[in-house]
Amino acid sequence: MSSPAGIFGSAAPAILVTPQGISPQAATRAYRDIASGGTAATSGGDFSSLLMRAAEGAVQVGQQAEAQAAQALTGGGNLTDVVQAVSRAEMALQTTTTIRDRMVQAYQDIMKMPI
Repeated sequence: MSSPAGIFGSAAPAILVTPQGISPQAATRAYRDIASGGTAATSGGDFSSLLMRAAEGAVQVGQQAEAQAAQALTGGGNLTDVVQAVSRAEMALQTTTTIRDRMVQAYQDIMKMPI
């Protein structure tokens, strides 16, 4: 299985998010940035570009899995590589779905707040 950074392909976001939360390395980097007077967002761009890179990486992982599966169907691929690629694509889809669900929930919570 690949690391969480592998989910997003070569365009990995500055903050690595695992199923358990933000990675210890990313948290340490964010604390260091804030302690030096900066913000955590300045090291990796703004939030929208982070989400855009993550979504593009997830799509790229899915396309790679499809290409490897097609190659295996024609007899030219390694079955182990295909299984790993499909597993990475599945993890990327699950991560994307979880992020979407949490964003929708946050939006709904904000809309319920009294003015």
